[in-house]
Amino acid sequence: MQLLDAGAADEWGATFTADGSFAVPTLPEPVHGRDNLVAMMRRTAAELAAAGDQRRHWHGMLDVRPQPDGTVLVRCYALVFSTLEGGEPRLHRTCVCTDVLVREDGELRVRSRSVTRDDLR
Repeated sequence: MQLLDAGAADEWGATFTADGSFAVPTLPEPVHGRDNLVAMMRRTAAELAAAGDQRRHWHGMLDVRPQPDGTVLVRCYALVFSTLEGGEPRLHRTCVCTDVLVREDGELRVRSRSVTRDDLR
């Protein structure tokens, strides 16, 4: 999440598999493929920078469960904070993040990430 918050699009994209997916309620449909994920992240980072909005994601209450097929299912709570330039930090959203991780080249990468928002249940 630090890569996301820093706007490091390429590095953040590298944490996903080449065919990785990201589903979040703020997008009309899931984003598929690392190249599309990086492009989406660049657009979002530019929009936030133009608005003077620094986002920080805080993940907690991690539940990590290795699966019989070798994947790892990770579920956590996510708090998203927003700080406008010159302003006070505020809680922007509370979410649940569910990842399916796979081993690739000796590293764990995100095959799929799904985010649900508490206010949209």
